[in-house]
Amino acid sequence: MKRSEINRLMREAVEFFGEQGFHLPPFAFWSPEEWRKKGHEADEIRDNRLGWDITDFGSGDFRRVGLLLFTLRNGNIYDPRYRKPYAEKVLMVGPGQVTPWHYHKSKVEDIIVRGGGRLVMELALKAPDGGLSEEHLKVSVDGVLRELPPKGRVVLEPGESITVEQEVYHTFYGEEGGGKVLIGEVSSVNDDATDNFFLKPVGRFPVIEEDEPPLYLLCTEYPPAS
Repeated sequence: MKRSEINRLMREAVEFFGEQGFHLPPFAFWSPEEWRKKGHEADEIRDNRLGWDITDFGSGDFRRVGLLLFTLRNGNIYDPRYRKPYAEKVLMVGPGQVTPWHYHKSKVEDIIVRGGGRLVMELALKAPDGGLSEEHLKVSVDGVLRELPPKGRVVLEPGESITVEQEVYHTFYGEEGGGKVLIGEVSSVNDDATDNFFLKPVGRFPVIEEDEPPLYLLCTEYPPAS
């Protein structure tokens, strides 16, 4: 991805979140220069990869296959200093913009539509060979169980949520013809480096072409403490 595209998406997200009445924490807006001056007081942000996370999953076409996230809080299963057993993210998903099929071995998450358009989720159990199972599955939508066929769809309106259990494959996208979707994710501790298992190989974090200076740093780019 080009840095100019990432910068544009950050501005777009801040505007969209604001329109929806959602406000990011102060560290969302720290410049690269400010980050270079930060000491160990900001280690929780660094170590737990809080902040901006934008990827096209190696597709080269973010609007078709991509995701913008901001991690607001997170624990750390590897570091006893960070005892939070939970994580929270906010996401912006466009109409028809796909996050590819994947599952988590460790994380359990609630996906919550906070505002904007409708979110389409497709779900399937993991088969013994690692692919998509042909079995039916049950999912909890706002505490109410639903039975779905394999690769079954759930369309979530603003205010609705779904629980995605461990080793349940899922893919999601904004409903075609609708608007951007504001999504909240509340989960157990999140580790994007080791706990994303995609059905087909993808690039989880983007390779960046530096065509202009960064507006804000991504969560994988923070410099060490000064």
